[in-house]
Amino acid sequence: MKELLFTCALVLWLAAASARRFEHNARLARGALPERQLNAGYLSGFWRRPKRALIPADEPDNTPAPGEGTELPTCLLCVCLSKSVYCEEVNMVTVPPLPKETAYLYARFNMIKKIKKNDFGDTATLKRIDLTGNLISDIDDGAFSKLTLLEELTLAENRLVKLPTLPTKLTAFNANNNFLKTKGVKANAFKKLSKLATLYLANNQLEAVPYIPETVRILHLQNNNITDVNKDTFCRSNDTYYLRPSLSEVRMDGNPVVLSKNPDSFTCMKVLPVGQYR
Repeated sequence: MKELLFTCALVLWLAAASARRFEHNARLARGALPERQLNAGYLSGFWRRPKRALIPADEPDNTPAPGEGTELPTCLLCVCLSKSVYCEEVNMVTVPPLPKETAYLYARFNMIKKIKKNDFGDTATLKRIDLTGNLISDIDDGAFSKLTLLEELTLAENRLVKLPTLPTKLTAFNANNNFLKTKGVKANAFKKLSKLATLYLANNQLEAVPYIPETVRILHLQNNNITDVNKDTFCRSNDTYYLRPSLSEVRMDGNPVVLSKNPDSFTCMKVLPVGQYR
């Protein structure tokens, strides 16, 4: 009988102890829950620094695209180092206002479509302009008229069908990879460029060789539609003593003209043009 009473008391005590342990664990669980929630919120970014407020759906987003409709100073959109301005691949659609005394502008691979007459009107200090890889199809005739110090002008890889009046002090001009035809290049387009040394007009649609100044050393006319070269193209038919010692590289490969048809056309030159001879 005593053994039975002891066994019942032990069972009741164990049951009560188990109940207390369960309640204790439950309180611990309830107390830990906010901490776990806090940690989960932190890990999910709930407590991160607040972001910019979103523009309501019923209000227009007036944030300007890079290079378009913005009045920010050029040097916030580009990189300005000393007298050089680099505006490459920033989706500009127009020539940006330049800091005064800018000497070198590199605005390659943008979306500029037109060069207006006053785009460079306040920057007469420019010595080099590189507009490679834009969408330029039109240039106002007086766009470069005030650039009396300009020495290098690159308009390669654009959509030009004609050339504007060029600054007379140019030493290098590059209009490779455009859509230039002979009718879009004035007869005297390069005649007054008395310091021009390199002239690149490759990969266009020229039907004839334009006038080449005496000072030109390197001439690239490859991959055009040139069909004829005669004694007056590079030399002077009325002057058998005329020489062009400065012209040291002429490329005419990729044109339909057969250069050997007029062998006397190159007697004034120290090198023969690269091209088709048969």
